[in-house]
Amino acid sequence: MAGVTGASPILALNCGSSSLKFGLYNMAGGTEELVCEGEVEEVGAPESMVSFKCGPTTHKTNHKAKIPDQTHALLHALKSLEESRQPKPRSVGHRFVHGGREVVEHSRLTPDLLEQLRTAADYAPLHVPPALQVVETVGKQMPETPQVICFDTAFHRTMPDVSRTMPLPAKVRGMGVQRYGFHGLSIESILPQLHPVPERLVVAHLGNGASITAIREGRSVDTTMGLTPTGGIMMGTRSGDLDPGVLLFLMRSGLADSRELEDILDHKSGLLGISENTSDVRQLQKVRTADPRADLALRMFSYQIRKAVAALAAAMGGLDALVFTGGIGEHDQAMRDDVCAGLRFLSPFPILVLPAQEDLQIARITSKLLS
Repeated sequence: MAGVTGASPILALNCGSSSLKFGLYNMAGGTEELVCEGEVEEVGAPESMVSFKCGPTTHKTNHKAKIPDQTHALLHALKSLEESRQPKPRSVGHRFVHGGREVVEHSRLTPDLLEQLRTAADYAPLHVPPALQVVETVGKQMPETPQVICFDTAFHRTMPDVSRTMPLPAKVRGMGVQRYGFHGLSIESILPQLHPVPERLVVAHLGNGASITAIREGRSVDTTMGLTPTGGIMMGTRSGDLDPGVLLFLMRSGLADSRELEDILDHKSGLLGISENTSDVRQLQKVRTADPRADLALRMFSYQIRKAVAALAAAMGGLDALVFTGGIGEHDQAMRDDVCAGLRFLSPFPILVLPAQEDLQIARITSKLLS
């Protein structure tokens, strides 16, 4: 497909801990046209899966390649765009999970901001370092191209002190320990799909990472994730909230190394930890009748989602709509039904299933900041 005539394309980059999604958008003249999109999955594995699609009428291509890190993932994406004869991006937008305590607004990249992002790695060690790698590679490959950093935490900057503040000593809170909230770009992309936005809305973003957010009059008022994306409800491989005494117990029992604890909490817990087999809900649904561990994992997941939705409804004094989004939220009808069956005690409310459009939201923010 040839490049779009007169386009001012924006490249949206959505970097995960071991993946890179990319989309080229034409945002000229008020349009929101997805020109090309692709994804590199399992970055760093012996073989990575690469997909690419250009234009609405072409088929998605898939192939395997050796992609050792996020730098090579980006170079592969840029090569795919070049080979499909697309115009060079005029700007690049990035998803960042966390910007630390000092950065709470979507911002154009500057040298000062880049330094601040480097100090934010401890808040999201799974996500920030690979995202930084992509930002720095764009700077080397396209030094004259402006870049915009879009933060998942930005949407939650409206949370009131009662939900943002953690009950810890002032010295600890002064280190930036507070509830930040995540999946903000996903939620920002949901709101334009609602006409009108309900006054009291809960959005359940359910994927390998999962969070539930209370939104009142379009503003975040509370959310399940906290200081880091490990908090909240249980997830694919993350524990979610724990009694803090669990960590003290593990440290006293010889697991005092922070990397070992991080590995347990972020990579070996959640659905994987309970099922002892997989974090993939699709696989767990297939075997739950024969495997009590899979059944328990799914029941725990549904139970925690249900509890969170009910608690956030109580925080807002009621619920006017519930939105499911994310891979599990959009595609697992059985999970949605199980969650909603336990919420019948609430007054009736609409239940919606909407796609998370994070990449499009990155393009929107980038276009707005650079216009």
